[in-house]
Amino acid sequence: MTITIGVLALQGDVREHRAALEAAGARTVGVRRPEELAAVDGLVLPGGESTTIDKLLRIFELDEPLRARIAEGLPVYGSCAGMILLADRILGGTADQRTLGGLDVTVRRNAFGRQVDSFETDLAFAGLAPQDGGRAGAERAGAVHAVFIRAPWVEEVGPGVEVLARIPDHEAPGIPAAAAGRIVAVQQGSLLATSFHPEISGDARVHELFVRIAKG
Repeated sequence: MTITIGVLALQGDVREHRAALEAAGARTVGVRRPEELAAVDGLVLPGGESTTIDKLLRIFELDEPLRARIAEGLPVYGSCAGMILLADRILGGTADQRTLGGLDVTVRRNAFGRQVDSFETDLAFAGLAPQDGGRAGAERAGAVHAVFIRAPWVEEVGPGVEVLARIPDHEAPGIPAAAAGRIVAVQQGSLLATSFHPEISGDARVHELFVRIAKG
């Protein structure tokens, strides 16, 4: 069964997410209007700047329709800023910043630091198959190469949230010491979120996971 996954096309890595979803077997469309949102089986909220996306959602009159569809059970995957948009609670946000909500987590915005503090690392990720011909150091089952760019992390999860990936507890080159053990990927029912950007790593397995979630 082929399903249609929308990618919110207001800001961020829209093209990269669509390419990864299509590699995972989904049909994709850009979503900018409520009628486009109404026609999809799932939605990706890409990275970008969470406060800007929040404002654009209001300008394009997508915020309330999207909240309603999330409440109805629409499968949604949020990466980086998309994780912030899905979170019920934010730390470090602006005074007027709103989220779409639905994901029972507390997220800290820009937790890893500024753009210059961006980094890459390999993480164990629950529910992913081994990658054939994977990157050196990421060959173990369920490992994913994660790219963090001004990323959030999850400080607290509710009882219905499954933790899929954490930063390793041990110190590693390039990773802030305060990040050790922090939660960076979660799932709650049909909602999936990552702090990092799998769409730019060349590995479509996180998107394959989301397509499976969207198929139900």
